[in-house]
Amino acid sequence: MQLYWTSYDLQLSHTFTISGFSRKTTPVVLTKIEYGGLAGYGEASLPPYLGETQASVIHFLRKVDLSPFPDPTKLDDILIYVDSIEEGNCAAKASIDIALHDLAGKIMGKPWHKILGLDKQNVPDTTFTIGIDNDETVRKKTQEALGRFRILKVKVGGLDDKRMIESIRSVTDLPLAVDANQGWKSKNEALDMIFWLQERGVVMVEQPMHKTDLDNIAKLTEESPLPIFADESVQRLTDVKRLKGVFSGINIKLMKCTGMREAWQMRKFAEQLNMKVMMGCMTETSCAISAAAQLYAGTHFADLDGALLINNDCFAGAQLHNGKMIATDAAGIGVQPNAHIANEKAFFGK
Repeated sequence: MQLYWTSYDLQLSHTFTISGFSRKTTPVVLTKIEYGGLAGYGEASLPPYLGETQASVIHFLRKVDLSPFPDPTKLDDILIYVDSIEEGNCAAKASIDIALHDLAGKIMGKPWHKILGLDKQNVPDTTFTIGIDNDETVRKKTQEALGRFRILKVKVGGLDDKRMIESIRSVTDLPLAVDANQGWKSKNEALDMIFWLQERGVVMVEQPMHKTDLDNIAKLTEESPLPIFADESVQRLTDVKRLKGVFSGINIKLMKCTGMREAWQMRKFAEQLNMKVMMGCMTETSCAISAAAQLYAGTHFADLDGALLINNDCFAGAQLHNGKMIATDAAGIGVQPNAHIANEKAFFGK
């Protein structure tokens, strides 16, 4: 197996603002693993709050030696080794994991949703994310979503929460999910807001308070009329058990949990604990979105719009159909480089 990588900057169609910061781009590192005439593709998406950079990902990738592993389908062996190289570096590890899953699926001649026995049509509607913004921009973003999406996700967690919701409600009565990104400061503030949001068609709440404030979040979840999902509070498999009874469910993101292998383990464990499951994303190309789309059939919520928020997606893969992100039936994760990668050999530095 030969590993290649390249840096790439995603250009967002709109400035993206959440509780705490704004950005117009997202740096990523794209990976490719070649074996026997086949290529598997992967991705590390690097929003600033993750703490990883293109430089740190490439530093990690330079340490990865796949030569001791003659069979790319031995995913457990390879990915346990990759995880052991250094602590952290979850997005960097995800870029290897996704590429290996893509490659292994191609060797087996099947997409991962079939390998896992999932019905790719049995998926929840994906949300379309509307970041914190002025009324005019919020209404414009909402109008753009109409006819394509059947649920919207609204970033809240500050002084403008009610204004944001009312701006959207001036345009549509679609169901809403809200993500506070740890922005609410107390249980009482959060609970008051949740009751207000429920009256305005909100169906779920994500990460209402600081990720470590688990006692108060548990009390909030117990009193809330809406399900409460963990995002920043849950990173990897080892976090899931301690969140039983604290949250209604967990938001699984490939970039947080090192990729598809652990995401699947997290999903199955959460289901054993009778917790709800949401499959989420960062701002990503269709490479990572397509990988997530292979895993989420049968879950409760989805936020897989990351590639739809950019204007320079360099892969073709899972597609939006009637509000749902549907995986392709191509082997692996179901992606191919598109016209943004005009010369693949030069693009990946081969």
